Amino acid sequence: MKPLYSKILTFAVLPVCILVLAYFCIDSIMRPVKFNEEKAAREQVAIQLLKDIRTLQVGFKSTYGHYSPNADSLIWFYENGYVEVIKQIGSKDDSLAMLNTQKIKDDFKKKNRYNKKKNSITDAELFDQYYNEDGTPKDPNFTLVLTTTTKIPVKDTLCSKKNRPDFKVENIKYIPYTDKDTIIYAAEIKTVSGVKVPLFEAAIPYAEKKMLPYTDKTKAEPYVYVERLLKGMNHQLIVNLCEERIDTDRYPGLKVGSVTAPNNNAGNWE
Repeated sequence: MKPLYSKILTFAVLPVCILVLAYFCIDSIMRPVKFNEEKAAREQVAIQLLKDIRTLQVGFKSTYGHYSPNADSLIWFYENGYVEVIKQIGSKDDSLAMLNTQKIKDDFKKKNRYNKKKNSITDAELFDQYYNEDGTPKDPNFTLVLTTTTKIPVKDTLCSKKNRPDFKVENIKYIPYTDKDTIIYAAEIKTVSGVKVPLFEAAIPYAEKKMLPYTDKTKAEPYVYVERLLKGMNHQLIVNLCEERIDTDRYPGLKVGSVTAPNNNAGNWE
C-alpha cells in the first residue's frame, strides 16, 4: 500500500504541476500571437493617420510650394487654408461648343486688336459672361469649353467631415496609444540632379532608442527603448522587433515620405 504522501503527490501535486507547465507552454506560444494581433490593430490606426498627414502635406505644398515642417502649421492650414480646384466646363469632344468658344475668342481679339494690354479673353471672363455660379449655362443652347479655378476651404475638401466624419485634425500631432507623445515631422528642400525637390516625412516609431549617459563602470553607452506606438505591450517583444528592424536597415516603426531620398511620398507599409 502506497504511503499517504505518495498518493497526495500523485493525485494532487502532479496534476497541478502539469497544468502550470501547460499554461506556461501555451502562454509562450500565444504571447507572440497576441502581440502581433495588437500590433497590427495599432498599425492600422497609425497608417490612416499618416495617410491623412500625407493628404494635408500635398495640399499644403500645392498652396505654398513646400511642405510643412510641423503639425501646427498643418493644423492651421486645415482650419484656415484654401486649395484651388480646377474644373472643366464643357467637353472638347463637343464640336459645337468648341466652335462657339473659338468664335468668341476670335471676335474679342479682333475687337481689341489695338489694345496691347488686353487683346484676349480669359476662361474666367467667359464663365462670368455665359455661365451661372452653379456652372450651368445661362443659355442652355449655347455652351462653351473652358476651365475654371475656384478656392475652397481645406476642411471642405481634404479629409472633410463629409467623407471622414471621425477625422479630428488635432490627432495629426500625436502618436496613438500614448500620453500625447508627438509624431516626428521633418521637411526639407534638397537638390536632386540639379533640381530643387521639396521633401517631407512623418514618423511614428514603435519605440525610440534613448542613449544613457556614459559611465566608467559600463565602459559603453547603454541605451533603453522608450515605448511609443506599442506602449504598454510586451516590452521584450518590442525591443526584439525594433532591433530586428534596425539590423535589417528598416525604420523601427511606420513612416511616410523621406527627407533623405525622394520616394514619391510613399509609406514604408506600402
